[in-house]
Amino acid sequence: MSLHDDAVLVLKGYEGQEELRQTYLEHLEAHPDGMWKACEAGHLTASALVIDPDHGRVLLTLHKKLRMWLQMGGHCEPQDTSLEAAALREATEESGIAGLTLLPGGPVRLDRHPIPAPCHWHLDVQYAAVAPSGALQAISDESLDLRWFPYAEVPDVADESVVRLLEATRARL
Repeated sequence: MSLHDDAVLVLKGYEGQEELRQTYLEHLEAHPDGMWKACEAGHLTASALVIDPDHGRVLLTLHKKLRMWLQMGGHCEPQDTSLEAAALREATEESGIAGLTLLPGGPVRLDRHPIPAPCHWHLDVQYAAVAPSGALQAISDESLDLRWFPYAEVPDVADESVVRLLEATRARL
C-alpha cells in the first residue's frame, strides 16, 4: 500500500473535525502528489506531541525556522510506510528519544496551517507519542532548543494549535 493510500484510509477512519477531514480527503483526491513537499498546492505532514503523562509534561521543540515552540513533526519521506510511521520517525528524530510509542486510536487531531511560498499549506495529521520512563532528549539540527513543559505552561509558550493538540491528547489518555 502506498503512503497516499494509507493516508486516505487513516482519514476515512478518523472521527471528528468532519469539515477539515473532508478537506484533506479532497486534497488527496485532487493531488496524487499531495503527500510530498513538492506539491505546491499543499501537502500532508505528520507530527506527534511527545508526552510524559507520569510527570504531566510535554516535550516541545523551538523550531529553527519558525522560532516557535511546537510538537515534533514534518514532511513525509519516501521510506515512510504509513502516516503513523512518519509521525513516529519525526518524533524520534527531533526529540532524540528512542522507544516512543504512539497513543492507540490513530490521529489525535488535524491542523491545516499556511506556510511560506512556494507551497501554501501544511495539512498536518497529528498524533501523540508517550515517552518511556527516564527518557532523555537530544536536540536535533532542526531545533534551537528542546524542553519539557508542564501541561499548565503550554498555553504560555505555544500557539493555539499546540494547546488544542495537548487538550485532545489529554482527553485520549
